[in-house]
Amino acid sequence: MQFVRTAVALLLAAFASVTLAQGRDLPDFTKLVEEQGAAVVNISTTQAARRANVPQIPNIEDEEVLEFFRRFIPRQQPGPGARPESRSLGSGFVITADGYILTNAHVIDAADEINVKLTDKREYKAKVIGADKRTDVALIKIDASGLPVVRMGDPAKLKVGEWVVAIGAPFGFENTVTAGIVSAKGRSLPQENFVPFIQTDVAINPGNSGGPLFNMKGEVVGVNSQIYSRTGGFMGLSFAIPIDVALDIQKQLREKGRVSRGRIGVVIQEVTKDLAVSFGLDRPRGALVNSVEKGSPADKAGIEATDIITRFDGKAVESSSDLPRIVGATRPGTSAPIEVWRKGGTRSLAVTVGELQEDRVAALGDKPRERKPAEQAANRLGLVVSELSAEQKKEMRLAHGLVVTDVRADARAEVRRGDVILKMVHNGQHTDLKSTDQFNKLLAGLDKNAVITLQVRRGENTAFVTVSGLADKG
Repeated sequence: MQFVRTAVALLLAAFASVTLAQGRDLPDFTKLVEEQGAAVVNISTTQAARRANVPQIPNIEDEEVLEFFRRFIPRQQPGPGARPESRSLGSGFVITADGYILTNAHVIDAADEINVKLTDKREYKAKVIGADKRTDVALIKIDASGLPVVRMGDPAKLKVGEWVVAIGAPFGFENTVTAGIVSAKGRSLPQENFVPFIQTDVAINPGNSGGPLFNMKGEVVGVNSQIYSRTGGFMGLSFAIPIDVALDIQKQLREKGRVSRGRIGVVIQEVTKDLAVSFGLDRPRGALVNSVEKGSPADKAGIEATDIITRFDGKAVESSSDLPRIVGATRPGTSAPIEVWRKGGTRSLAVTVGELQEDRVAALGDKPRERKPAEQAANRLGLVVSELSAEQKKEMRLAHGLVVTDVRADARAEVRRGDVILKMVHNGQHTDLKSTDQFNKLLAGLDKNAVITLQVRRGENTAFVTVSGLADKG
């Protein structure tokens, strides 16, 4: 009996010890907030009504119209008798004692007046040093000295699951502290090609834009920028710009007033599992080149449509979204080595990076030219195709290709009338399509479970369309 009592006592002591240890392991943010909170500022801007652009929140009950990755700034309409203007709120943080402040570009976008309030209630008018909409980073300056400054951290050392803290002004409530964990790193978001976002579950709401994301050492590791929301408010998914990206941008803004980015002149798309099979690649990776701009750095380097770029300047390209970030971060004029997968093998090239001047969208056009269906049988893809006339080749500046004249109800390829099929890829073999007989014979020789890829031109754009499975042979 004494033995049982002793064993129970030991178990209870062990449980109490574990409980106390767990309690001690719970994070304490008080020191972090005391030391770093004073460097976080509240930013308010005003716009004359003639320039106001008040975002509207749609009815988001339908999944098709949910508001995806909404920029979040609350805007307040003036009351009766007030001067016509639009107001917005955001956050920022001091990076130099003489008044340089980092925030989001969308916080100060089109502002006529920018006001900065410190935690000690001092207020200043700020001027814009520069803003970069592509990364959503802005640098502003107030006329002050001896200001508290944040410490910078290294986002590369962040680990998924570790605690992080945000300080900002959600809905105008100044110096609000929220905490959570790092949910993921290197996130790619739609239309955001140049930022590998840090995803967290830290509560971020309208007014937090531009505020800092701290690690537990009290170092800034990110700039809070976006949320995923169906309602316009926090739903557990928030995204921050890594601080190293933001600091590189602010350095260029301070030195040159603008940001210089590299470009090579290609239109790309993601390599899916089926595309990898068609091109004979070991697994889905890299960026598939849809087209190469004539006279561009890529063209001069010998990069071809249907190449899959797997490495750029020594860095692996695992996803197509990696390439714009890597190329964009490369200084124009740099000679960079490239590895491409071409027709079943790896080739090494070198490209002299140019400078990005404008956004380019890798997408198919929406309004193809309509043509009357030809009176002939559809092939194994459910498509009726015809050869391009000499006039069409000249107009489209093409040497070959087959125009789709009809798409049957059972078609297996996602193409439209008016599309031009330029090439077929199967098991790493690339075949330029020059005649309907050639195309139909190629299809006839394939197993019904074959996976093929078609290079399709629609309007001025090209893309690769994968087809899994063909109709039985007639």
